[in-house]
Amino acid sequence: AGAIECKLDLPPEQAPRGIALIAHPHPLYGGTMDNKVVQTLARTFVGLGYVCARMNFRGVGASAGTHDAGIGETDDIALLYEHMTEHYPGLPVALSGFSFGTFVQSRLQRQLAAQGKPAERLVLVGCAAGKWDLAEVPADTIVIHGEQDDTIPLADVLDWARPQDLPVIVIPGADHFFHRKLHHIRQLVTAMWRD
Repeated sequence: AGAIECKLDLPPEQAPRGIALIAHPHPLYGGTMDNKVVQTLARTFVGLGYVCARMNFRGVGASAGTHDAGIGETDDIALLYEHMTEHYPGLPVALSGFSFGTFVQSRLQRQLAAQGKPAERLVLVGCAAGKWDLAEVPADTIVIHGEQDDTIPLADVLDWARPQDLPVIVIPGADHFFHRKLHHIRQLVTAMWRD
């Protein structure tokens, strides 16, 4: 659709150990690459030694085009994947997303797996199950959801996760945007990634 606005976060004073691509929440409801959950995920991955790329989906900020219900957005982040793997060859790639971004990342993972190059691991926060048709994800995917999420009910996430036998980490008292609970995301991902 044209130019894509991106931000790149680099681990300080070290060669990156991997690439992390972070996808933001729904563009039609104010979602951007500067969303606080997206920024928390980016800081977390940088802390783990990853070079982290965030992008504004088409029609957001300085990115060209218009919203495409996740189809064009998947194409856009696939293009970012190609760009990052060309610039950082040989590094594993982690996919992470928040809300609508989880739908896009599940689609990208399905494409990458079909091409024989699946992502190293996924982190899905405020999973968009029930609102969009999320693809199945690998068994080691980290899924974090707020107990009091009124945008995407926890029950919908559990209904999506149950047939996959996929654990879901529930943050007590957290709403969809993890107000005053962002530190839990960082702590959980950091601890589980190192394991």
